[in-house]
Amino acid sequence: MRAQRTSIHAVSTWVRRQPPKMKAFLAVVSGMAALVLLRFIVHDHDNLFVAAEAVHSIGISVLIYKLMKEKTCAGLSLKSQELTAIFLAVRLYCSFVMEYDIHTLLDLATLATTLWVIYMIRFKLKSSYMEDKDNFAIYYVAVPCAVLALLIHPSTSHHFVNRIFWAFCVYLEAVSVLPQLRVMQNTKIVEPFTAHYVFALGVARFLSCAHWVLQVLDSRGHLLVALGYGLWPSMVLISEIVQTFILADFCYYYVKSVFGGQLVLRLPSGVV
Repeated sequence: MRAQRTSIHAVSTWVRRQPPKMKAFLAVVSGMAALVLLRFIVHDHDNLFVAAEAVHSIGISVLIYKLMKEKTCAGLSLKSQELTAIFLAVRLYCSFVMEYDIHTLLDLATLATTLWVIYMIRFKLKSSYMEDKDNFAIYYVAVPCAVLALLIHPSTSHHFVNRIFWAFCVYLEAVSVLPQLRVMQNTKIVEPFTAHYVFALGVARFLSCAHWVLQVLDSRGHLLVALGYGLWPSMVLISEIVQTFILADFCYYYVKSVFGGQLVLRLPSGVV
């Protein structure tokens, strides 16, 4: 076990010493390798999307355990939870009017638990809420997402308003975790349950991104045509990739911390 930790430490030290361009290259190569592995391991790639929802649910379960067991919401971003509730509510509406399926039920359950978390932070555990650290203005992401949705949205046969809502929830989901990252950046120290939750988000969003990329590859690009024409198909993929890379750096330090036996995650300056 000690030899394994030594090897991991040596690799992490080498990666940390690399220039930014090399780190970006290594991240892309690692992502591509993971996609190739998933393509051969998972035969039905629709299962990746269900797995992403399941991992997200596990992350929220960890969050609920923290709130109920420790009676504190320190280190959590209320604004991230509110952004999550907004995009889930919009996506749930779109799912009901456009494509009712198993994902609708999963989104409904996730929205219910997210609203409960918001209630706990706002009322029951308000005294432990770090409002001064949660200083990311929601309109910094909500307004640009709304404008982008007006300009670039699906070209399907659905009602114009529904298509804009669909685009809005895709864009907002990609950046909804930014307030949580700001909180962690301000505190520099992330306690275990919050770290587990954010790591689960990172894994869930990677699986969701892998689902879309592999679906495009399997259909040889026909899926992009089915999504419509113009910039929208590309924006869907870009949104999935963006939300994956936003959490990639945190996930790296989380894995390093776990293998190093550290219960509390300490983030270097400028990580998130």
